Amino acid sequence: MTMDGSSLTAMTSETMRPELPPRPPMFAPGAVMIEKPTMADITAAEWRVLEAQRAVHDCGRQAKAVVDLMRVASADPSFGYAISMYAHGLQAATLAIQDGRDEEFVVVCLLHDIGFTIAGPSHGEFSASLLRPYISERNRWVLEMHQLFGFPHMSEHPEVTVDERERFRGHPHFAATADFVARYDQNAVDPRIPVIGLEAFEPMVHRLFAKAPLRRFQPGLD
Repeated sequence: MTMDGSSLTAMTSETMRPELPPRPPMFAPGAVMIEKPTMADITAAEWRVLEAQRAVHDCGRQAKAVVDLMRVASADPSFGYAISMYAHGLQAATLAIQDGRDEEFVVVCLLHDIGFTIAGPSHGEFSASLLRPYISERNRWVLEMHQLFGFPHMSEHPEVTVDERERFRGHPHFAATADFVARYDQNAVDPRIPVIGLEAFEPMVHRLFAKAPLRRFQPGLD
């Protein structure tokens, strides 16, 4: 069954006919294609080749993809706020710049809602996961928890529990997250505040993603 309840068998055979995927071009002359049908078939020597090539391949591409995702949102209409979610990120980062915050924090502000549309209710987790290898644990927690910490600023909202964040009081990053939301999130929907353009922040994004990862993915350890 599909998610809307219709039968997969009702889909046309033309739509569901498998085709071999096209062979991709290699990212650079001389790069080696490892032609093994499963990951289990790849040898240790081949894994070393893949990892070395991936480091070169990924250099700059991840940051460009992130900036492109941000730029795509510039054309999005507003669902009700007086500024778009794209402008919201720019405004948050602009406020951080004006407060003299460090570059990592400025990028955190810029990208904190980058998953607002595509990740919806879990957009805090989305941005936290995206930036996790390159930022401090404090900033990662700020991103992951910023939605819930916004509730005290939404006292008239009919569907939030304003004191829900209190169960985390005492956490080492509670104050930092509360400060982030108060100074760079809940107030960054103001059309009267000028914003710095994305082009000024783009080099910061590239520098962040060019850093050696601070940590690898370790499920269950965060």
